[in-house]
Amino acid sequence: MTAVVAVLAGGRGRRLGEPKALADVGGAPLIARPLAAAAAAGLEAVVVAKRATPLPDGLTVWHEPDEPVHPLLGVVTALERAGGPVIALPCDMPFVPPALLARLAAGPEAAVRVHGEVQPFPARYEPAALPALRDAVERGAAARAMVAGAAVDVEADVLRSVNTPEELAAAREELA
Repeated sequence: MTAVVAVLAGGRGRRLGEPKALADVGGAPLIARPLAAAAAAGLEAVVVAKRATPLPDGLTVWHEPDEPVHPLLGVVTALERAGGPVIALPCDMPFVPPALLARLAAGPEAAVRVHGEVQPFPARYEPAALPALRDAVERGAAARAMVAGAAVDVEADVLRSVNTPEELAAAREELA
């Protein structure tokens, strides 16, 4: 079964000071970048977010519960809905290349590694991991602890997130 890319947009965006998904980067909302990368990789993409999350119109959205607030809750929600593997990609990672998403979807690599450290996003999560993921959400465990499988080494710059006004300004300049 082909993996679905779940663009995670359930966070609060407190550090950024505005809704992450809608932050303008190069004339488009930030969430448009990971969605475009998924499309360019030939993968179906959905957005996983809280009901109250401000999002652009016209997106396929799967709503996660309002509580708890945990990065793995979106992964759990996506796995429950997808019926197969999910590539989890946060909406605030505008530099992830389509080729990396395609590689994660094809496997055998399920995760990425930067400077020897495995990262929880982007990563491929399998339905068999649902019990452990649910438990991790319940316990408030770190997302990094839940990544399993072989990892592909990537440069740190492709995993840059936009979490602060300074990072948003840098992304705007680079992607203008």
